[in-house]
Amino acid sequence: MTEKTINTRLLDDLRTRREQGQQPLTGKKGVILGIANDQSIAWGCAQAFRGLGAELSITYLNEKSRKFTEPLAAALDVSPELYLPCDVREDGQLESVFATIGRQWGRLDFALHSIAFAPREDLHGRVTDCSRDGFLMAMDVSCHSFIRMARLAEPLMTDGGALFTMSYFGAEKVVENYNVMGPVKAALEATSRYLAAELGPKGIRVSPVSPGPIKTRAASGIGRFDELMDKAAARAPSRLLVTIEDVGMATAFLATDYAKLITGDTIYVDGGYHVVG
Repeated sequence: MTEKTINTRLLDDLRTRREQGQQPLTGKKGVILGIANDQSIAWGCAQAFRGLGAELSITYLNEKSRKFTEPLAAALDVSPELYLPCDVREDGQLESVFATIGRQWGRLDFALHSIAFAPREDLHGRVTDCSRDGFLMAMDVSCHSFIRMARLAEPLMTDGGALFTMSYFGAEKVVENYNVMGPVKAALEATSRYLAAELGPKGIRVSPVSPGPIKTRAASGIGRFDELMDKAAARAPSRLLVTIEDVGMATAFLATDYAKLITGDTIYVDGGYHVVG
């Protein structure tokens, strides 16, 4: 093969960016929903987005959580105007976040949804026994809020963009003690595929990301979670547990132009556990 026949566009682009001190997300603007503290998957993602050059807006749930997230916003160089309250159960708060982004930036390149909730009594019980109100709340917070986010982000993504949400292997297979969140995450993944099909012609990509088990605040509500982590470490081909940094870098890659034709599929970041689990 002669030198003239080798396509080096990607290498040339990477070399130029490196020489110019540019990162793949330089100039990109994104919003992160769902950081609870410095153990959150969303925090791992936020660090990766920022590390690759993106400018960020982040949200906090309420005044109680603010003391945990305000230092993180400062570490990310988030403008005070773009550090915003957002409880998707409260009417108008999600809409206010995107209205503020519209005023401050006028556009948006990516948005991360890392929000999930089910009432404790329903999460710890059988799916068979799940209450109607508990099921509706879990679906509203964990799934429908992603639809709402997509609808609000769409008009701001005038040059295309990327939407991300966090799923789990329990959406695909029965995972002991995952209970009602299994059907909810399955709905979230199906929703992502439909959003990808509907928004794709506008250049908007949609990717559910499915990490292996990570001991986050949200995961602490799942029964016998330590056993789940031990099983994942023993069975995953990598024999390693995933970290929030691993998930962050994989998700940040999906936000770059190098992933511009990846959409609709669930992206597993689990050391290969899903192929043997």
